[in-house]
Formats: sequence, structure tokens, C-alpha cells
Amino acid sequence: MNELMAVRSMITLPVVTLGGDAVAHVKDTVFDATGTRIESFTLTGPALLSGPLRRGLPWPAVHCLGHHAVMVRDERALVDLPLSVARRDALRGRMLGAQVVTDTGDPVGTVLDVLVEGGTSGRVAAFRLAADREFVRGSRHRRHRVYVPRGEALAVSGRTLTIPSHATAYVTDDLPAFVSRVGALHDRRRGALP
Repeated sequence: MNELMAVRSMITLPVVTLGGDAVAHVKDTVFDATGTRIESFTLTGPALLSGPLRRGLPWPAVHCLGHHAVMVRDERALVDLPLSVARRDALRGRMLGAQVVTDTGDPVGTVLDVLVEGGTSGRVAAFRLAADREFVRGSRHRRHRVYVPRGEALAVSGRTLTIPSHATAYVTDDLPAFVSRVGALHDRRRGALP
């Protein structure tokens, strides 16, 4: 698994060309309709106090996503967007704050953050949730912050995120333990494949 990055940490990251020119900053992350990968970024101008741009950055134009910048080959990676499309994309991309339920209808909590793989994949790996007490057995807190893997079956509709009920077996409040559990899950799946 690649290094994980939190979507909240991407807000205001500079968009930098391979030549070293800062051409924009990330405003929001837009996910595809299934919530499995980054589709694009909405942008603000290159100065931190600049307003929104009518340009976006589609994921295929990203050279690399890192902790300090989003790298693109050159400024031609940015595409012009009508304002209505930019606004729609910004609204569609917001999984933060979405209500989370399992595919069996059990309420889980609220999305605090989305963890994606850095580098060149842009795949969603997990969600950080403010989980309901019923979801985290043994917790005395009303809300508990936990990590849950994305899973294979996922639906995002409006402000609701549906996760597979079996994903709850991999819930933990410790990120290193979470990475270890998900790695074990992937190893078991690979072993089951011919």
C-alpha cells in the first residue's frame, strides 16, 4: 500500500509544475461517483488569498501527489471549467461531514476525513469517522474517532456514504494498527486468488 494522505491535508496544497512554477492551490478534492478515487481538484489562484479559479485539475493530469505539493507536468494540465461545473464539482466532491451507514442500514457515524494513497494512484483507502458508540463496542465515549477501510462495495449518494458491513471488522482508532489490519486483509485476498 502506498503512503496514506488525508484529504483535509490537501486543502491549500500548491499545484506545482515540474519546472517549479506554482500555478494554483487545491481548494477541494472531487471524488468519482463511487467514492473510490480522486477524480479532480477544484482550485484557487497561485497566491494563498486568491479566489476560486474557473479551472480545474483532472486526476489524469496529476504527475504525482505528495505531502507538500501536487505536481503537474506544466500549466496546460489545468482545464477551463464553466463556473457552474466548478461549483457542482466542489459540492459533489465533499464527503467530509457525510453520514455513514452500513449496507445493512446500521448507522455508523460521520466522515471526518478521507485517506487516499499518495503518489500516482489517487485511490481512496479509508475513512476517518466520528463513530457512534454502538459502532465501537466497549467505548464509553458518545463519539469515537476510528478508521474504517473503503471496502469493495461502496455507494455515495447526496450526503450519505454506505460502507460494507464486513468492513467494520477492520475498525481501529490507531492508524498504524489500521494499516496493518488492511495489509493482512489484502494478503489474505491475494492468497485466495489463483
